[in-house]
Amino acid sequence: MGCLLVIFSPQCVALKGPQGRSSIASSTVAYIGSGAGSLHRKNKRNMTATRIHHADKQQNGDAMAETSTVEDVFDDTYREKEGKKPPRILVWRNIILMCLLHIGALYGLVLIPSASWLTLGWTALCYLMSALGVTAGAHRLWSHRSYKASFPLRVFLALANSMAFQNDIYEWSRDHRVHHKYSETDADPHNAKRGFFFSHIGWLLVRKHPDVIEKGKKLELGDLKVDKVVMFQKRYYKLSVVLFCFLIPMLVPWYVWGESLAVGYFVPGLLRYTVVLNATWLVNSAAHMWGNRPYDKTINPRENPFVAISAIGEGFHNYHHTFPFDYATKIARGFPAT
Repeated sequence: MGCLLVIFSPQCVALKGPQGRSSIASSTVAYIGSGAGSLHRKNKRNMTATRIHHADKQQNGDAMAETSTVEDVFDDTYREKEGKKPPRILVWRNIILMCLLHIGALYGLVLIPSASWLTLGWTALCYLMSALGVTAGAHRLWSHRSYKASFPLRVFLALANSMAFQNDIYEWSRDHRVHHKYSETDADPHNAKRGFFFSHIGWLLVRKHPDVIEKGKKLELGDLKVDKVVMFQKRYYKLSVVLFCFLIPMLVPWYVWGESLAVGYFVPGLLRYTVVLNATWLVNSAAHMWGNRPYDKTINPRENPFVAISAIGEGFHNYHHTFPFDYATKIARGFPAT
């Protein structure tokens, strides 16, 4: 992912590897030379290591609300409450909307043969932009603060995030930090121990577990609250979703090269949106169940190449949960695989 980000401009981003350094080369050298390669053999859930890393970032001049470096690392002091689990409360509005969405996406598949090559290319471009809005934006930049981005890049990623329509950056980042801090417990929004269906889509069809709500409220999130781009997107999120997730993907093919509105709505609109959703959900489900664990065998997140392809790199999940603060998706042959 770092490579994708550098394309915008060398001055747009400041990347940080396992040691919090500001370039691909230095982070790689630091990873190999400082003993960080053996860090994955220790349990990354050790909160002392987290505090050391937090202090290291502050010493490197990262003074902008680096609370996420503590908020996104597993808290091994959390204990699930004993006794009967709270009942599952179905959210019928979400169930109906998800059913309609997937029916619309299936119809979009039927329409693919009638779509022009320009429309299919536009669909792929919208897919990439949507995915970047989640992976490079809400995930790596705002949830984990794994790199710094210029104002223009942050605006672009916020707009791309609205195109992805997976909750605003503020809410997405809050829930993701809770996921890392309480991974695969009752406080995890999409706890993979509750099964594939729940961790994939089921968690959106029921009320949140009380512990998820409780722990989410306890996070500081000060870095997000002072980010004007994040708060602007939060304020105008619904309008931005209508515009960037549905209207622009539909109207551009219709206006520019004469595609039908039906194809524009169902192919680059609903089908693209649904595929991006499921690619993201696979990180929560499949990447917590199937694959190898080369970095930390004590946790369930796995290295899953199929998920990595669909989610533009996010399937290397064992590495990510071991080093959540790293901008890279994994280390390959001694170099970050971005």
